Amino acid sequence: MYKLADRLKPWSYLTWPNRITMMRFLLVPPFVVIMQHQQSDKLYRYAATGLFSIMALSDLLDGFLARRLRCQTKLGAILDPLADKALMICAAILLSLPHSAVVGNKLPDWVVIMIVGKDLWIITWFIITFMLTGRTWLAPSKSSKLCTAVQAVMIIIILVSPELNRLIEMLGNHLTHVLWWMTAVLCVLAATSYTRMGLDVMGQSDKASSDQKQNM
Repeated sequence: MYKLADRLKPWSYLTWPNRITMMRFLLVPPFVVIMQHQQSDKLYRYAATGLFSIMALSDLLDGFLARRLRCQTKLGAILDPLADKALMICAAILLSLPHSAVVGNKLPDWVVIMIVGKDLWIITWFIITFMLTGRTWLAPSKSSKLCTAVQAVMIIIILVSPELNRLIEMLGNHLTHVLWWMTAVLCVLAATSYTRMGLDVMGQSDKASSDQKQNM
């Protein structure tokens, strides 16, 4: 007889960091739904801010647990950046659309293009490198981590900008303007760093192939 324990056994192979990452994926749809209503009631905006903050903190938590428990996996190395990209892209697009943007602090289209373009470039370069060499990289660059962190701060500041503007006139808007440019610069740096890593992998693959031919 097929027992329940046998059905659940495959899930036991998922480490806690990977479970947290998957939870972040599952929270993206509720975040999108809440954002669709945040203009009608500020409570929805507060809920979106809280949910986004939880997802951003979960990114730090799963990385900490993976290092602390020494359970880094290839699955986690792929899922974690994908979850980050799904969250950041959805949030950026929603904050740029007229019906879901924060009133008075709409995210400019060019910032969204920088964020989405950077992620598409990284994914495309990742695929090209794998197709040409059969190898790739899994470790995120420092500039990519910093870019993700700044994007998260920018999105939170935009969501709470009405409150910041009431605290000090236009404080929220001024802060987001600074974060727009920081995000744009870091997107370029992140894309450049991933390009360099891809070229390094290609160079190592070419060198290994050349050495193998010489030894034949």
